[in-house]
Amino acid sequence: MSTVPSDRSQIRNAARLTICLGALLFIAGGTGCASNRYTQTTGERSEDHATSARVSTALAQDPQHVYFEGVKVEAFKEVVQLSGFVNTRELKSRAGDIASAASGGREIRDNITVKQ
Repeated sequence: MSTVPSDRSQIRNAARLTICLGALLFIAGGTGCASNRYTQTTGERSEDHATSARVSTALAQDPQHVYFEGVKVEAFKEVVQLSGFVNTRELKSRAGDIASAASGGREIRDNITVKQ
């Protein structure tokens, strides 16, 4: 009979270890704060959203904003991308300048196309 309690004790210890390891994996996986080149942390997403909003607002407040209505602003990993269409090269350049000033020093990728 002395082997029965030790077998039960080993089973309990193994069950406790399994539960603890499972909980650890669950907690570690659930908190996944690290990002890679394709994903963002919550903080990065929040900053990029704020940057995108600042640039969009700056474009909308420009006296020539009517011409920037077709310009889309997106930010990802501290890179601001402008895309869409404008009528002249001067408007494309102006949009890039406004984005640079409003973005807080982030990289600007000006993918705006000039209509011809």
